[in-house]
Amino acid sequence: MTADKELVMYVRNSYCPYVAKARRVLERHNIACREIPIDDDPVAEQRVVEWTGFKSVPTIIVARPGEDLPIEPPAPLEPGASPRNIDRGSMITEPSEEGLIHWLRKHGFVE
Repeated sequence: MTADKELVMYVRNSYCPYVAKARRVLERHNIACREIPIDDDPVAEQRVVEWTGFKSVPTIIVARPGEDLPIEPPAPLEPGASPRNIDRGSMITEPSEEGLIHWLRKHGFVE
């Protein structure tokens, strides 16, 4: 991790296989990630809906340390399109393991 950015992962309190997969990848690569449960935070929940069109978790962003917003606006999605495993620049939602590793590498979290 670099000092000028951190990972923030929007999650839900209930079990989600996509969140579990993302946690395993991050743990395997020893990458710190701050989690924000959208079930406990209506502002965070609304943010995820605005970004993805759904309550899609995990939605993982690259943020400045201590911030909850992406360091740059995510690439737009087509209306109604699934955000799943789409690299949107500073954001990825419900990634596959391979997609997450590629995205993390692009942002300098994995060598």
